[in-house]
Amino acid sequence: MLQPAAFLDRDGVINVDHGYTYRIDAFEFVPGVLPAAAKLAALGFRLVVVTNQSGIGRGLYTVAEFDALTDWMREQFAAAGAPLAGVYWCPHHPTDAVGEYRRTCDCRKPAPGLLLQAARELNLDLPRSVMFGDKRSDLEAAQAAGVRERVLLGTNGRAMPIDHLAGELATARFASLAEAVAARAFVSAV
Repeated sequence: MLQPAAFLDRDGVINVDHGYTYRIDAFEFVPGVLPAAAKLAALGFRLVVVTNQSGIGRGLYTVAEFDALTDWMREQFAAAGAPLAGVYWCPHHPTDAVGEYRRTCDCRKPAPGLLLQAARELNLDLPRSVMFGDKRSDLEAAQAAGVRERVLLGTNGRAMPIDHLAGELATARFASLAEAVAARAFVSAV
């Protein structure tokens, strides 16, 4: 049976975006994100992180460093009652990466590849899912994947998002994941 997902961008939605975060000591959760994620899980959403990580392709950090941080992040979500069903990431960049990572791919948002892969592997119902992102590319990926509910959040949960970033792509706008979940503007997706 297919289940709805709450797709979460990482940098700027889950953690404060300090630029290419790959160490635990530099990872700062956006206030309220873990309790909000627990509420999403309680509503029946499978929690799935979808994140561009071109820092790997640029040579700024390794897959092993990214994996270590991701394992720690997963533990924090699980301890908060919000287990992550999956973390999907893209290391590519079409111009600024090096070696095999320098290419145009179908997984780097705004392409829908990460969401489509998660849907196949986790048996997700994309039309009943919701995307929470702080960039136009997050919402474009969700729309291309068939996700109807697309919530634009303010980067780092500190202010309302700038409307021109997403235009008609956003079905709702909030400063943070915590505010979006409290308002339950996306509940029609469940």
